[in-house]
Amino acid sequence: MKRSLPVLLAASLAVLPALAVEFRTVATAAVLYDAPSLRGRKLFVIKRDTPVELVVHLEGWAKVRDSEGDMAWLESKHLVMRHSLVVTAAGAQIRRSADAAAAVVFEAEQNVALDYLETAAGGWVKVRHRDGESGYVRADQVWGL
Repeated sequence: MKRSLPVLLAASLAVLPALAVEFRTVATAAVLYDAPSLRGRKLFVIKRDTPVELVVHLEGWAKVRDSEGDMAWLESKHLVMRHSLVVTAAGAQIRRSADAAAAVVFEAEQNVALDYLETAAGGWVKVRHRDGESGYVRADQVWGL
């Protein structure tokens, strides 16, 4: 009995583990390299509180992707489990509740880091600014989810 290609493909994908995207936050300003070594070429310095996607973790090094899609290597000791987001819109209004009609608590400019608190219904995310104010931002205005 022959099976069709789509059935075999679906069956093989069903046994693979789900691939979850992992995000970390840069704890302190750190140098990004083109290879997992202090002898690698220094690319640039990434600032504290920047969210990064963890692509590969290898013996004290992490290959990370930033909000612009660039990838580089970073010593793992500079990463923490805290989850932050970065504003990608020209400006984002953080509202009191997850509603476009809710009062604006504060505004955040592009590239401002915000602490991720929780995902809310309807495409909203609850965030906190490092000054302590919190509220809801549209998920399409931030990166790191």
